[in-house]
Amino acid sequence: MKTESKLEKLLSQGHFVVSGEIGPPKHANPEGIKKHTAQLKDYVDAMNLTDNQTAIVRLSSIAAGVHVLQAGGEPIIQMTVRDRNRIALQSDLLGAYSLGMRNVLCLSGDHQSFGNHPAAKNVHDVDSLQLIKIVKDLRDEKKFACGEELKGNEPRFFIGAAANPFADPFEFRVLRLEKKINAGADFIQTQCIFDMERFERFMAMVRERGLHKKAHIIAGVMPLKSAKAAKYMQQSVAGMIVPDEIVNRMEKAADPKAEGVAICVEQIKHLKTIEGVAGVHIMAVMWEEIIPTIVKEAGLYPRPKAE
Repeated sequence: MKTESKLEKLLSQGHFVVSGEIGPPKHANPEGIKKHTAQLKDYVDAMNLTDNQTAIVRLSSIAAGVHVLQAGGEPIIQMTVRDRNRIALQSDLLGAYSLGMRNVLCLSGDHQSFGNHPAAKNVHDVDSLQLIKIVKDLRDEKKFACGEELKGNEPRFFIGAAANPFADPFEFRVLRLEKKINAGADFIQTQCIFDMERFERFMAMVRERGLHKKAHIIAGVMPLKSAKAAKYMQQSVAGMIVPDEIVNRMEKAADPKAEGVAICVEQIKHLKTIEGVAGVHIMAVMWEEIIPTIVKEAGLYPRPKAE
């Protein structure tokens, strides 16, 4: 499988990759995306562009990806099945590829009740597993979802999927991951990890099944800004485990932001030692400018160049 993805080249050459995340704005001005790309492009190997995250209307992921490309970054467009049927999904995939996108992350999407249009209709014509298979079939079989042959340029995407190592039932997490990899996922980005012990157990099950050799697993981390944020994630975010020790550290810190960065750097150094972890995905929500500091302090700068 050869794509034109820089991310794929770095991973296949055995480099420990770093990706970041940029949330597109709730308006039509791209300057913030360009500014964040300029800040991050020397410190991360690729940048996720979220697709109407938390079911709130934002600048489209694909358009945001164009601005990232123009500013010298490598985009990973996110694509959810919440808002489009299989016709629109495939149309957008062809369009995104024609505009220079080479990485796609296939997601279900947050339920519309979380967002600012709770009366909107969820589509879910296909699920995220089926979307992975659709992207793979377009690339490898040159076939649309209906079985019709694609006559002409196929979109050769590097295909990503998400995994949550922490949702219950815990034992099924690895089975779901395996299904995504069997459907065609080349790389996996995980939910942000705070509970390292539980993640170590998850990775042991991943290695037992040899999944780390079939797909590149990129572990998610999130720098915390405050004790309040840590507590909110511990108590109110489904499928997220934040140990008391981290909440206590944030509560006792004289400078919570600096402590949040220190915890994140410790986590990255720990993740680097776990067999099967191919990189880290830094989700600094509304705090993109801290990513270069984290990358430097974690000893991951300068970034390697793809051969």
